[in-house]
Amino acid sequence: METNDDNNGKVIVVGAGLSGIEATWQLVNRGIPVTLYEMRPNKTTPAHTTSNFGELVCSNSFKSQSMERVNGILKEEMRICGSKILWAADQCSVPAGEALAVDRENFSSLLTAEISSHPLITVVGEEFFNLDPDTKDIILICTGPLTSDQFSTQIKSILGDDSLYFYDAIAPILDADTINRDVVFAASRYDKGTEDYLNCPLNEQEYFRFIHALKSASTVKTRPFEKEIYYQGCMPIETIAGKGDLTLAYGAMKPVGLIDPRTGKRPFAVVQLRAENRSRTAYNMVGFQTKLKYGEQSKVFNLIPGLERVSFLKYGSMHRNTYINGPKNLTQNLSWKKNSNIFFSGQITGVEGYMESAAIGIIVGQLIACKLMGKQIVLPNIQTVIGSLLAYITNPSNMNDYVPQNANWGIIENVGKLQRRSFYHTARSNIRAYYEILSSYFT
Repeated sequence: METNDDNNGKVIVVGAGLSGIEATWQLVNRGIPVTLYEMRPNKTTPAHTTSNFGELVCSNSFKSQSMERVNGILKEEMRICGSKILWAADQCSVPAGEALAVDRENFSSLLTAEISSHPLITVVGEEFFNLDPDTKDIILICTGPLTSDQFSTQIKSILGDDSLYFYDAIAPILDADTINRDVVFAASRYDKGTEDYLNCPLNEQEYFRFIHALKSASTVKTRPFEKEIYYQGCMPIETIAGKGDLTLAYGAMKPVGLIDPRTGKRPFAVVQLRAENRSRTAYNMVGFQTKLKYGEQSKVFNLIPGLERVSFLKYGSMHRNTYINGPKNLTQNLSWKKNSNIFFSGQITGVEGYMESAAIGIIVGQLIACKLMGKQIVLPNIQTVIGSLLAYITNPSNMNDYVPQNANWGIIENVGKLQRRSFYHTARSNIRAYYEILSSYFT
C-alpha cells in the first residue's frame, strides 16, 4: 500500500462506538487494515451495560427521517456515503412514526458481529494507553463523551488542560407487561405512524399533582467541584419543570395531535412511551431524562396514569460527558494541529447526537484513507448537513464560546426558512458530488 512519508501506514482506531465503527468501515472497504481498540467489557462506563460495539445509551431513536428536517437530510447524506450504522439500523428498526428507532440489543449485536468477523479488522479488547504525541501511526480517537479518566488525562497532556464537559441524562425503561393498557392508548401525534407510541393521558389535576411531586423529589447531587452544565437536548425532566409549571405541557408532555379514546377529547398532557425492542417487551419514557434518585423515580413516575404499578427495567441516570475544543485543536480534516497523524472523531469533538457522531466518523475515515493513499483531501460542501457539522467543529471563530452542537438549521449557512424545503435537493446533489470524487480515488 502506498503511503505518505510522515506515517507508517498503520491505522489504530480507539473506541468501537458509532463513530469508530463508521470510520473503521470506510477504511477497510478501501483495503486499509485497522486495529480497533475497545476497553469494554474489561473496563466499563457509567452508562454502558454490555460489551457490544455501537451500544446506544441515551435513547433508541435516531430522530426524524423526514426530508424536510435536518435529521432526515443528514441520514440521506450518510446513506449516500455508505453508512454502516444506518445499514444496521434498517435491519433492526422498530416502529416510531416518522422517526428511525431500533431494537438496541439487536442493533449492537449485529454491528459487533459484522466488525469482529471482518478480515481486515483486528479487535483488541483492552484500553488504549499509548497516545504518543509524536506518533508515526495513524491514531483516530473515537472514545466518545464517556472517555475513561486515564485516557482523558493522556488527551489533556498532549492538548493542554483544554477538555470541556457537560452532563447527559438518560430516561427510564419500563417493563411493558406492567403498563396499564386500560388507561394507556396507542397513537402517534397527528397520526404520523401506525400507532407507534403508547400515551399516558393526564387531566389538569393529575398533571399539576405530578409536576409538584417532580419538583419536590430528591436528585443525585454532583460533586462540589463540578458545575451542572447540561446539554439542552438532554436536560433532566425535573430541571425543565423547574423553569415553570407549564413548561412540560408545552414540551415533552404536549398533547397536540392526540385524542384519548376513553373521553374522545385531547388530554391536558401526555407522557409518550416508545418501544425499546421489536418484541415490545420494554418501553422508553420519551423526553424523561432524569437524575432523580432511584426510589424517587418510582414514587414520582407512578403518579402518571397507566404507570401506577409499572416496573422499571432500567432507571434514569446522569453521566458526565467530556469533549475537546475542536476549533482550537483540530484542522479541517479533524487531525490534531500539532501532529497530522492524530485524528479525533465523534462526540468527543463536540458534535452531539448519535447520527452526528456517526456522520463525522464516516468523513474522517474517508479523509484518513485519502491521506494514506496520497490523494488530495476533499471536504463535503458547506451546503450539506455533514459539511456544516464539520465546519462548526473546526472553525477557529467558534473557539472562545465552543459548546456541543447537533444537526440544526442554525449551523447551515445561507439557508432561510423559505429555502429549507428545497435544501434536501441541494444537499443530496452536493454530497453525491463529493462521494463521486472519493469513489474515483479508489477504483
